Amino acid sequence: MGPSYGGVMTVPDITLNDGVTIPQLGLGVFQVDPDETQEVVETALEIGYRHIDTAKIYGNEKEVGAAIAASGIARDDLFVTTKLWNDDQGYDSTLAAFDTSMDKLGLDVLDLYLIHWPTPANDRFVETFKAFEKLKADGRVRSIGVSNFREEDLQRLVDEGLSVPSVNQVELHPALTQEHLRSVHAERGIATEAWSPLAQGKVLEEQAVVDAATAHDAEPGQVVLAWHLALGNIVFPKSVNRDRLVSNFASTDVTLTQDEIDAISAIDRGERIGPDPSTLN
Repeated sequence: MGPSYGGVMTVPDITLNDGVTIPQLGLGVFQVDPDETQEVVETALEIGYRHIDTAKIYGNEKEVGAAIAASGIARDDLFVTTKLWNDDQGYDSTLAAFDTSMDKLGLDVLDLYLIHWPTPANDRFVETFKAFEKLKADGRVRSIGVSNFREEDLQRLVDEGLSVPSVNQVELHPALTQEHLRSVHAERGIATEAWSPLAQGKVLEEQAVVDAATAHDAEPGQVVLAWHLALGNIVFPKSVNRDRLVSNFASTDVTLTQDEIDAISAIDRGERIGPDPSTLN
């Protein structure tokens, strides 16, 4: 179990296919202004968050690193993810981009490194993942994974004789439950990470969500995060607001019934908020 806040809440850990454990709930800093990032991350760490998810393209790795350094929290108690941007794919360019990210983060070892998008038309993610394997073999990254990969992209890695990614981080929320892809992950031992877990607020007024919120005296956002946790998804909602950070963290205390979980899953309409991995190149 992860740390508690106010002696009550604990964040469950998930064990990845390489034996590394990751807190199931964290903080994402997508679209957090670099000028705000250090303060937001420091606040989250003070509340009890121990898992931070950033990326090169977010432009705030340096500020995430500054917050970690300022926190005084032992490095072993933190889980940090960053992602390789599309322009940097390729073997040598991946190794160089990793060094740059690590300099910004101020870390010696990264917990999780992800290929941000497969960009299938560019056809460079296989050599990129080979570089990831080298970084892991060299002890510079504890776990390696992918983001926005489709079933065929995951299969390609297997066909090329590469290791199974530890995670696949994909858009996932009640309006896009990714049921098939989650079953593929489960078969292969890949953990599912959900980005845009609240569909940017678009699912918070769905009747199944509102009903569960009423039943549990919880906020709709907490209910949707509790749904993710119940499905076994790793989730890292973004917020710059302290009260919202506290509220999101408290979603671990909401335990939904199976009927409520099923009703929220039934919202699924295959609706994407973000780009389609098949066409983003």
